[in-house]
Parts: sequence; C-alpha cells; structure tokens
Amino acid sequence: MTFIIFILFLVTQRFTELYISKRNEKWLLAHGAVEYGREHYPFIVALHTLFIVSLIAEYYITGGQAISYIFLLLFILLLIFKYWVLSSLGTYWNTRIYRVPGAIAVKKGPYKLFKHPNYVDVVCEIGIIPLVFHLYYTAVIFTVLNAIMLTVRIRVENKVWAE
Repeated sequence: MTFIIFILFLVTQRFTELYISKRNEKWLLAHGAVEYGREHYPFIVALHTLFIVSLIAEYYITGGQAISYIFLLLFILLLIFKYWVLSSLGTYWNTRIYRVPGAIAVKKGPYKLFKHPNYVDVVCEIGIIPLVFHLYYTAVIFTVLNAIMLTVRIRVENKVWAE
C-alpha cells in the first residue's frame, strides 16, 4: 500500500509540474518567448514516463521491497529544493526551453550558487526515487539515460543563454 501511495503522489506531483509548466508557457509566449530544443522534448517526456513505468514494473517483479526511510527523507529534501528552484524562476520555469528576448538569466535562489540547479535536482531525483524502494535496476538504467538526455538539453540551453 505504501508503494501505491508513493507512486500516486509521484504521478500527481509530475502532473502538477506539467500544469505549472503549461501555465507558465502561456505567460512566456505572451511575452514573446521563443522555444528551443523542441526536437528533443518528446524524448524527455518518454524518459520520464518510462521511468515511472519502470518503477512499477521493477517493484512488482522483485516482489515489492520495504521502504527506505533514509531515501524517502532525501526525496522530501529534494522536493523542498525543487520548490526553491521553481519559486526562484517564477513564471520563467518550464519543462521546455523558452527564452524571452532581452531577458537576462535568473540569478537568485539556488541560481546564485550554481548554473543548473533544476537539473541537479532532476539527476538526484532519478537516482534517489527508485532507492526509496530498493529498485536498483531502475536507479542505474535511468540515471544513465537521464545523463545522456541532460547532456543534450544542457548543451542546447547553454547555447540559448550564450546568445
């Protein structure tokens, strides 16, 4: 039952992020934003969808593992960090790459400390979420796939902000 509640929470959280992203997208487009990296976005969606499918599949294939409260706590801390990231970016946060002409990069919150805190959070989530239920295959496989995907995405984003 704990796993089902956790997955339902995770899916709800992801859909909430998509809702916020869509709302912010309307604001960004109304302010003349241009989208970049559109060609790789479907792969990001597929990766995150398959990640959740893999969590469920591995959990049931392995017979269900007990919860790790240490990794659950780390996940909760990551959610707090993610909230800090999202609130720092405000209406500029999106699951896609948008740039409003003339806008400067956000330099507050965790963005004062390092360049891509949102991606640091995503990397940590992909590694830690499966470990909440000892799902090692999902943790390793999706950490590698996510690293490949983020290499592409960060390259595009850095190019956009270098212009």
